[in-house]
Amino acid sequence: MILDAFCLTGKVAIVTGCDTGLGQGMTVALAEAGCDIVGVNRKIPKETAAKVEALGRRFFAIQADLSQQNAIAGIVTQAVEQFGRIDILVNNAGTIRRDDALTFSEKDWDDVMNLNLKSVFFLSQAVARQFQAQGRGGKIINIASMLSFQGGIRVPSYTASKSGVMGITRLLANEWAQHQINVNAIAPGYMATNNTRQLREDAERNQEIVDRIPAGRWGTPEDLQGPVVFLASDASDYINGYTIAVDGGWLAR
Repeated sequence: MILDAFCLTGKVAIVTGCDTGLGQGMTVALAEAGCDIVGVNRKIPKETAAKVEALGRRFFAIQADLSQQNAIAGIVTQAVEQFGRIDILVNNAGTIRRDDALTFSEKDWDDVMNLNLKSVFFLSQAVARQFQAQGRGGKIINIASMLSFQGGIRVPSYTASKSGVMGITRLLANEWAQHQINVNAIAPGYMATNNTRQLREDAERNQEIVDRIPAGRWGTPEDLQGPVVFLASDASDYINGYTIAVDGGWLAR
């Protein structure tokens, strides 16, 4: 039956940045679909771990600063030691810095690019090597943004990094599809998370944003749950290099 294609029972997923918000929502969805989870964060995501374990799935926490590349090899090694294999990678960890382009600093540029783009490539590379060693392929899901499609304002390094995420998703899909490795991305629209609290607390700006969204509301972590399970499952086996916008119709406006 078709619903069987969405089942992830017995799969192992690495999810970066799963402590709160969108990352936590996607992690819980993968666990509900049957995954055991390796969560990679700067701190132990106790709430997320409890939610996963309450579903009867296993959760293994790895503390790592993904902006430092020396952490990446150890993530794959620990995941395999704990669960025996890896089937899914969700590159969700990210950060943002806001300032005018005329005054934007090199540090703010590097901090964002190192985490949002450089770590996405090199963790994907390490996990893809493990997929090849296992001989069964796998799924890589990157988290892009509306700013993968648009320029935005006052977030130059974030825009550059998320544009890069969409590009690198296509390149990796081109190279790795022959190995049964699917690489795709999700581009969330305006989501009610910690990163957007400042915008939502500005009554005028909040209303401007909501008025621009055909669905008439901010997105929530639950809105990403269906797309992430779909892209992690056998149901998406013939989708390669595509970025799915989950934006309430923002890009269609």
